[in-house]
Amino acid sequence: MYTYKTVTAVSDFGAKIVKLICHLPQSLAIGQVKPEQWNVHVTRRNPHTGEVLNLRIVYHSPETAPAMAYRTITAAYICDEKGAPVAKGEYLALELDENDSQAAAYATIYRMNEFVTCEYRVTQVAPIGHLSGMVFDEFDGDLCPQTERWENVTPVGKAEPVHYGFYTPDRGEGDRPLVIWLHGAGEGGEDARIAYMGNNVVNLSSDEIQDFFGGAYVLAPQTPTFWMNDGSGEYGRTGKSIYVEQLMALIEEFVSTHPIDRSRIYLGGCSNGGFMTMRMGVDYPGYFAALYPMCEALYDECISDEQIEELKKTPIWFVHAMTDGVVNPEQTSVPTYKRLIAAGAENVHHTYIDDRPPRKMVNHFCWVPGLANKVEQDFDGKPVLLNGEPTTLFQWLAAQKK
Repeated sequence: MYTYKTVTAVSDFGAKIVKLICHLPQSLAIGQVKPEQWNVHVTRRNPHTGEVLNLRIVYHSPETAPAMAYRTITAAYICDEKGAPVAKGEYLALELDENDSQAAAYATIYRMNEFVTCEYRVTQVAPIGHLSGMVFDEFDGDLCPQTERWENVTPVGKAEPVHYGFYTPDRGEGDRPLVIWLHGAGEGGEDARIAYMGNNVVNLSSDEIQDFFGGAYVLAPQTPTFWMNDGSGEYGRTGKSIYVEQLMALIEEFVSTHPIDRSRIYLGGCSNGGFMTMRMGVDYPGYFAALYPMCEALYDECISDEQIEELKKTPIWFVHAMTDGVVNPEQTSVPTYKRLIAAGAENVHHTYIDDRPPRKMVNHFCWVPGLANKVEQDFDGKPVLLNGEPTTLFQWLAAQKK
């Protein structure tokens, strides 16, 4: 029995295991290994009980099945200990299809997404010279290059702490901008990694996005429950949250302990986090340089005319899809946007994604193109302009300053 490492990649739909690195008993040369010499099996278990998970076969389907499957091997090659191809070495890389049904590193447990225990077993099914019958089933850790500069913080001494993850920029000098992301309803809990790996939030630390800001800190707070919790523990329409003061205290603590430019603090989030983005924008007018809510769930009826008058001074870029069946845009972002424009807002935009058939459906998942920086159009279908030129969401966001 031999050891293996997993390699996790974060893409549009969260963290998936896309490669295994197996430690061979001897060096092999390039060309000696092929995908058909191996099979890979995974069993995904509840991290609390150790039981094999029963998961939905298709999203939104009531049908479930045990989370056990063979993974599809798309490439095999000799590599170094981090998975980079080499001519000769003692490590084997097996690249796996990210579309496999059991590729995800997390699952929904007790109504929230959590990282699960993924038990892999790599079996050699064809000889390589005199080597045969090798089995790799001892886990030796995970690599995720996209999160190398991210850290996780667990507050101590608080009854219901807000955990958080954060990214430290590798470029720029002096006080840096701060980009804050608030997760959706499924990413609450006590593992801050879910707040930035459950969706493609790590793209905010990619070279493309970081270049817009000249190097920015990224902060991803995690609520123990969900941002819309008004104390009842239910999703409602009160527009209130028990986490408002706690979240602001966390932001202020982070700003005071890191070199942050207070004139360039940006707040955004999706769905439940979009709700909290708007809630914080209303409750702390003038604090944020700009807001970027996606499929936000603060019902327009909860925002007074007086609050609209204050909110219109803050640059905002809404993102929502027309067919969203979870958060109705005609009750949330659309009327709020129209009221802001009517009130004279000069720098408020709304990308209203027309995903009605036969167009490709986005539905509730407008944060996928949003976080990928693939939204450019305003409410009228024309490009949003920055200094007279078409711009993207994060290029625009980086240009906003109090």
